[in-house]
Amino acid sequence: MTARRPLTALRSWRPFLGYAAGLVAGVAAWQLIGLNSASFVFVPLTTTLSSLGRLISGGTMPGALASSFSVYAAGEALAIVAGAAVGLLLARRPLLRTAFEPYLTALYAIPMVALIPFLLALVGLGFWPKVIVVWLFAFFPVEFSTQRGAQSISPELLDVARSYRTSERQTWRHVVIPYTLPYLMTGVRQALARGLVGMIAAEFFLSAGGLGSLLITQSEQFDTGGMLATTLVITLAGVILMAAGRAVERRFARWRVTS
Repeated sequence: MTARRPLTALRSWRPFLGYAAGLVAGVAAWQLIGLNSASFVFVPLTTTLSSLGRLISGGTMPGALASSFSVYAAGEALAIVAGAAVGLLLARRPLLRTAFEPYLTALYAIPMVALIPFLLALVGLGFWPKVIVVWLFAFFPVEFSTQRGAQSISPELLDVARSYRTSERQTWRHVVIPYTLPYLMTGVRQALARGLVGMIAAEFFLSAGGLGSLLITQSEQFDTGGMLATTLVITLAGVILMAAGRAVERRFARWRVTS
């Protein structure tokens, strides 16, 4: 028993050791490649972190983060609410599904980046056009996952609800929404990543501020350290958002009913 405990502890720590080893290898490769590259092509991690410190101390990075994530939060919130509502309605109302599902499928097939110039011409620059772009990127994963979940409700569950003379409102509250919630959380996890891509794409076209605009400014100035520092911040934000999304999905996945 005593001999097995170190082995059990080692197995439990094995994933973390793997992550740590991969991180160390990536940092070492970044540093070595940067030291052996021209400064306008690639810079070491130490130079990147120095540029990041300069951007933070000068207030450029905090301002860009605040600008970008105000857009991101508004677009994501609207996408989650609208996606959940539309997904539930299309799943539970066949007439609406027949009427609108082909249009949603066609819109989803269009590359979202191609719609940004159209939005620019239609509504101009500013906060809300960027929110619309984030909404477009994040809406469809939520809508499709919610609709799939609501359509997969077992008929037996609905029959039991009807046998107890449950009203339509009570059916939605006690059967449809709880059953669909794990699927909705899966869509939200996917939407978190897509919304981040939409935020950067929107700022490339529609913004004079934010992380996307900061990347463009740094590339025009051949500031490789600043570009990599901004990219590192975006990457870390994406990792944190995806980790949060996975945690929430796991939390609600326990509710999922399998047949």
